[in-house]
Amino acid sequence: MLIGIFVMRDTPERRADGGPSGKIDSTKMGSYQWLIIAICTLLNALDGYDVLAISFASNQITDEFQLSGLALGLLMSSALVGMAIGALFLGPVADRIGRRKMTIIAVVMNIAGLFLSATAASAFQLGIWRVLTGLGIGGILVGTNVISAEFASRKRRGLAIGIYAAGYGIGASLGGTAMVGLINAFGWRSVFLAGGIVTAVALVIVVFLLPESPSFLYSRRPAGAQQRIDMIVERLGYGEKYDLDAVPQPTAAESKTSIWDLFSRENRRVTFVIWTAFFVIMFAFYFVNSWTPRLMTATGLSETLSMFVTVALTLGGAIGSVSFGLFTARWSTRTVLTGFTVLASILMIIFIFTTQILVLVLLLGLLVGVFINGCIAGLYVLTPQSYSAALRSTGAGWAIGIGRIGAIIAPTATGALQDNGWSPEAIYVLVGVIILLATAVLFGMRGANVEANQRPQRVSADASN
Repeated sequence: MLIGIFVMRDTPERRADGGPSGKIDSTKMGSYQWLIIAICTLLNALDGYDVLAISFASNQITDEFQLSGLALGLLMSSALVGMAIGALFLGPVADRIGRRKMTIIAVVMNIAGLFLSATAASAFQLGIWRVLTGLGIGGILVGTNVISAEFASRKRRGLAIGIYAAGYGIGASLGGTAMVGLINAFGWRSVFLAGGIVTAVALVIVVFLLPESPSFLYSRRPAGAQQRIDMIVERLGYGEKYDLDAVPQPTAAESKTSIWDLFSRENRRVTFVIWTAFFVIMFAFYFVNSWTPRLMTATGLSETLSMFVTVALTLGGAIGSVSFGLFTARWSTRTVLTGFTVLASILMIIFIFTTQILVLVLLLGLLVGVFINGCIAGLYVLTPQSYSAALRSTGAGWAIGIGRIGAIIAPTATGALQDNGWSPEAIYVLVGVIILLATAVLFGMRGANVEANQRPQRVSADASN
């Protein structure tokens, strides 16, 4: 019986018995599992590309549409509004129709938003299409976050999710490098056109290679569930077969996906901590990724150098996500995440005061990216493991959605502060202090009964990968 491969969060009884936590949890990661992580990483890279697209295009868009700082901040926030709506409301839908199906629908929405953004004749039109783009990204994230977590082994889950989260930095850094040339040669619209083409290629890969979430097949039992489970088991290389009919179907209570279940006695403490941490970290994350080119220019750097500082920041993000996963092999997710928030806060404050020393600002930009993106990776690891299988996309979706609310506020608030005379130095110091709120709230996770806060268990030699 392979019921364990579909369970990330075992019941207390199973833990007490020392029973199986599942094939995926206890055996080494195979090539098929790493392929799934790679596909999810590619999809997450679309998020990184998209955020940097509006950031890099901001100077030309401002000139063409004659935007104030506040108006530009609102435009930057429009995609984030879509992401928040997508994460909040498409997460529960994914728990009902399937995480793979929702991912496919969301990728199609993202493609449409990118191509339409390239045709915008006004800031208002661009804002509308940016909302559509964001809806797609929000739906992508709630599906891929859960799928990547479920197909990773217990020992390598931190690393796997770290690689998945690194997709953002990879997409932003590679895409950002390409954007410099695209904008200089063809203008800001070419950035969105190129993004739509790349996303269309990703859609083909998803349709043919991305499997359904195993926990969805078990808990919902859609038509053809047995055949799809058999295919997954075969591709994983397991000799045993999984007989779905031999396992009692979860009761209605066990299959609940109501939003209110996030506030049950079992979940409310974890929900409060995760929501607050997501809000604060996403606020800081999207501030630094959206406004760095503009604020670097305001300190005296050229537009091109400002873009390269931002590329360094996003490259650091890719390094930070993977580094976070490596640290979780030794320490708990909460411990590592707390340390990353402290370092992100300190480096954010120092970073803005080094803009006149090019080598130093590039280095510190890289380090800011390492630790702020590592915080995002930590939240992606923490969240799916904190909820039951039936509630997983709902929990991840609402956590990401609450985080996106912080992301929405950040660009707009920054634009308003700039319009009111705040210097780039003062704004960065403020955000650095705000990050410390995440440090404080994470102490509330101590003692919570979730896997993410436990040290990885020792495994036998044949499970060492």
